[in-house]
Amino acid sequence: MSITTRHGLRMPPGQRPVEGFPRFGTHLHHPPPEIPPDHAIEVGGAVTTAVSMTSADLARLPRCEIRADLHCVAGWSAVDLRWEGVAFETVFREVIEPVLDRSAPVTHVAFVGLDGHRSVATLEDALAANVLIAENLDGRPLDADHGAPARLVSPSQYGFMSTKHLSRIEMRTTGRTGAPRSLADRLLEEHPRARVWEEERHGSLPGQAVRPIYRLLIPPIRYLSSLGRQSAVPEQTGP
Repeated sequence: MSITTRHGLRMPPGQRPVEGFPRFGTHLHHPPPEIPPDHAIEVGGAVTTAVSMTSADLARLPRCEIRADLHCVAGWSAVDLRWEGVAFETVFREVIEPVLDRSAPVTHVAFVGLDGHRSVATLEDALAANVLIAENLDGRPLDADHGAPARLVSPSQYGFMSTKHLSRIEMRTTGRTGAPRSLADRLLEEHPRARVWEEERHGSLPGQAVRPIYRLLIPPIRYLSSLGRQSAVPEQTGP
């Protein structure tokens, strides 16, 4: 699958390419989470039976590869990344759909990481053809900085939707609930769909309006995130 473009544009509005693929996120200086030796992705929520998927279970499903950029909501983009794993639609059809609770129509999917991060996508967005549970990046297993042992990759949405260190998938009958409470929450309020080409950066403000604010946050967040990178934590190893 080729890199996404639209109207002949290589970058979505407000995005700038960066060298490499920096560690970046609200985890800031914290190191990547430890991966349990028996790690599995749990599936819960509106299902009749809870199931789990180990790496071996994922390996038995059809594999796919995409070449796509990852666009951070702050305004930088890591370009021309090669992801390999299992399409989320395949996981949904083969593993999740057979155990769905038919009395509770699912509209959203929550993806939860070992680091506590949670993203909530509409079922429609989650089932897009380019969404996958990735285990490899550029021909190598994911390292701890970028989501080992498996992460969600949704190239058409901002990076905060692509939950790293995926540990749980929840089938939901509603989307996000509750309004942002603190000033920081309101400043960084997430858009419920976060589509990059529509510049859905913020839950209630136009994307262009928050560009300057978010760009100011890039240097301090990138610096703090680098303090907890895998190479700075010898005892933390990836698969």
